[in-house]
Amino acid sequence: MTTAYFSHDSSALHDMGGGHPESPGRLIAVEKGMGVVGVDRRVQRHEAPAASVEAIKRVHDSGYVDELMAFAPREGLRQIDGDTAMNPHSLTAALHGAGAAIAATDAVIAGQVANAFCAVRPPGHHAEHARAMGFCFFDNVAVGAAHAIAAHGLSRVAILDFDVHHGNGTEDVFRGNPNVLFCSSYQNPLFPFTTDTSVPGSLIKSPLRPGTGGHVFRKAIERDWLPALDAFAPEMIFISAGFDAHRSDPLADLLLEADDFAWVTERITEAAALYCDGRIVSTLEGGYALDALAASAAVHIDTLSSAGE
Repeated sequence: MTTAYFSHDSSALHDMGGGHPESPGRLIAVEKGMGVVGVDRRVQRHEAPAASVEAIKRVHDSGYVDELMAFAPREGLRQIDGDTAMNPHSLTAALHGAGAAIAATDAVIAGQVANAFCAVRPPGHHAEHARAMGFCFFDNVAVGAAHAIAAHGLSRVAILDFDVHHGNGTEDVFRGNPNVLFCSSYQNPLFPFTTDTSVPGSLIKSPLRPGTGGHVFRKAIERDWLPALDAFAPEMIFISAGFDAHRSDPLADLLLEADDFAWVTERITEAAALYCDGRIVSTLEGGYALDALAASAAVHIDTLSSAGE
């Protein structure tokens, strides 16, 4: 079986203004990187549908969703906070980003594909239950995980987040949920300035100091994530795939290389093969140095593809 690749044209139309790091050029970079390694010819491409409002409200406050949809502008930009804004295409892009996670979940669980990558923007893992922030409107990975539980009856879902910023939105959505194991590696101190407290069996935090390189990152994954996955034995794994821990990224201070993203993806695919028949849905989060994003996303998708062959 192959790796499915879900995207939608609206992702390229969401634009928060010139000079904003979360730019349409990010998806162009992902495509460029895939072409360099040749994985663009091996993935099975799908157009992402829009998520239903009901699916989004599984993880987000109903009033928040309604207000955000009413807030979307017909022209120009509307600022939600200093970092996050909507243009006339942002809501459509956000709906299709969440819809990509749902459709990818359905395809993987149905056995139509081995695993899936969602090349969508805006990203999602900072969007809390009732708050947009950090470039994010709807928590795409959380919508997909909640769909796996509600629509497919899964009782143990793991979300693994290696973005350089902690996925505070995902933590907020699933806090105390016994059906979800959330593991997050991140630089601290750094936005969103989370506490480093873990909750065994539920929330595993792996904070990394500024200047940390790949060797320490790999040790943290082996020490924190792999035993937690072994104890939890997930029925499906979701990935918040942020590539902004790369040494070239302008928004953080970790020193990872593309090889480190390939390595962590290999560990995740090994765990998926062991516990859940290889079932993985990965969703793009951060990564703002375009050449580094191209190289890192390419090896991530290539590793997913190799695992599915």
